[in-house]
Amino acid sequence: MESPQRFARPHLADCVPDLVATARGDKKATLVIQHAKLVNVCSGEIQDDMSIGVQGTRIAFVGKDASHMIGDDTKVIDAGGRYVAPGLLDGHCHIESSQITPTQFARAVLVKGTTGGFFDAHEITNVLGLPGLRLMLDEARETPLAAYMQVASCVPSTGPELETSGASIGPEEVAEAFTWGPDMIALGEVMNFPGVVFSDEKMIGEIQATLRAGRVADGHYTWPVDDWRISAYAASGISGCHESVKAEDVIERVRRGIYAKMRRGSAWHDVAESIKAHTDHGIDTRRMILVTDDRSPESLVDEGHMDFVVRHAIAQGVRPVTAFQMATINTAERFGVARDVGTITPASCADIIMLDGNLADVNVVMTIAAGQVVAENGRMVVELPEFEYPEEAIRSVHLTREVSPEDFVIQAPVQSGERTARAIQVRENHVDTKEQLVSVCIEDGSVALSVEDGLCKIAVIERHKGTGNQALGLVSDVGFNVPAAIATTVAHDCHNLMVIGNSDALMAQAANAVADMQGGIAVVTADKLVKLPLPVAGLMSNAPFEEVAEQSRAISEALYEAGCTMNYAFMTLSLLALIVVPELRLSDIGLIKTTEQGFVEVPLFVEDEQ
Repeated sequence: MESPQRFARPHLADCVPDLVATARGDKKATLVIQHAKLVNVCSGEIQDDMSIGVQGTRIAFVGKDASHMIGDDTKVIDAGGRYVAPGLLDGHCHIESSQITPTQFARAVLVKGTTGGFFDAHEITNVLGLPGLRLMLDEARETPLAAYMQVASCVPSTGPELETSGASIGPEEVAEAFTWGPDMIALGEVMNFPGVVFSDEKMIGEIQATLRAGRVADGHYTWPVDDWRISAYAASGISGCHESVKAEDVIERVRRGIYAKMRRGSAWHDVAESIKAHTDHGIDTRRMILVTDDRSPESLVDEGHMDFVVRHAIAQGVRPVTAFQMATINTAERFGVARDVGTITPASCADIIMLDGNLADVNVVMTIAAGQVVAENGRMVVELPEFEYPEEAIRSVHLTREVSPEDFVIQAPVQSGERTARAIQVRENHVDTKEQLVSVCIEDGSVALSVEDGLCKIAVIERHKGTGNQALGLVSDVGFNVPAAIATTVAHDCHNLMVIGNSDALMAQAANAVADMQGGIAVVTADKLVKLPLPVAGLMSNAPFEEVAEQSRAISEALYEAGCTMNYAFMTLSLLALIVVPELRLSDIGLIKTTEQGFVEVPLFVEDEQ
């Protein structure tokens, strides 16, 4: 990746003369690590008492004795017998889901040993289009991370007949983004999997543009893997997918040449079951990758990032070196950049972590990125520049008017009595929902809910173009046991204004609080209003990540006090507008259900079906 910035990563071809001269000893190394236990992810072994010589941003030497390349200006680090491993790579991650900008994300994860990742910025692209994606790329290039960006494939995730996003991306935009540089690495997850299987012109065109640019395409396939459709999906050229939730999902993907990405986010706990493809069934791990997908800011602080995922995989019975391979070399090979990242080998970028204690503890005490020590003992030791966002990026909430309690009245087909309605049933620690049929009370021609019903209303209000579009539905198992509401512009993937609550008045108050902040999250009860401002596209804050983590923690605590006790509850609630994930969701157009044929709009009241 070419960049004039402080943390530039020059092309290998430009570094070859100096690297070879350094390996000979004719040119002195800029950095040498001695007496290390090397986690060799190429050979799958631990090598004792090893030395690593670095010239600038890349590794020149790996061997027993690097003394011939040590000069007066060489920085020498004595590992003292500690483990040294390649910097960890996240094979599928949405930075925006951590509610912090790329700069703050880098600060949060570098101290945990993540030195690079493959980032699908489809959140901000759904709000701002290609300019939003370019902002993420430009900012990421100013950090020490080996930050590879993916072109958002599904903007919107389905089509304008089912949801309204702030922009639209097609084959021409995909082709344009790939001209921005080699760090535009791939096509982001293709969530419209029915569109691929049934040859939607736009989806097929985007994949073709990707393949013609010499890039790879990532997937998002949630149908069962036991019929012909998974082969049709793979036949399109899509070669990676992170939607495995059980061992069979991994096995069938790997058998078809698809890299199976096993996810352990804040609220998606899929590794424990999916890793059994290896631990129970003995499937080769070469095409298995560990990823986070989405991590909340407080979970980055409390649990970690890829270090946490690797540690978790080891706890499931994976051999430690194998787990490291699944977060380094496997990931790099999947995206075709193993010459640059993912290993500690001559010519590779000097992205190196030092670990204290047992390897299985994944206790990172030093992070070196592109040849520079950037973090030690849990703290950054370099300053990162602040990135300036344009006005259109920080004023992205466009409502036609102030929200009122009347906006949340659900009109019924009868004046009184009971009717059967569809409710979106949330599931703790799962991305999917279930369609639940519930009996609701009708009074004066509208749905009447009480706290005791255990149901909430959900609304999605279009916020990009001022169309006034709005849809209403019901959601169960949120857990509110007092009058409460939450509103947010983080509503995957179109990121319209989503409001959930059991009080129309509090729902209006929460919605207006978010609009007044120009994006963010607000939780309202009878005696409390807790806010988290997310001014960048209504998705991210550029405040220090430590501050955002505490604000996010306050949101979690407010939800808990109102009765919503799910693990990282906001992460789960924020997906209720993501209509490409089974089984039932709400967009600004209406209730959308995933079926064998694809995505279809269904009525709220079952009796209204034709």
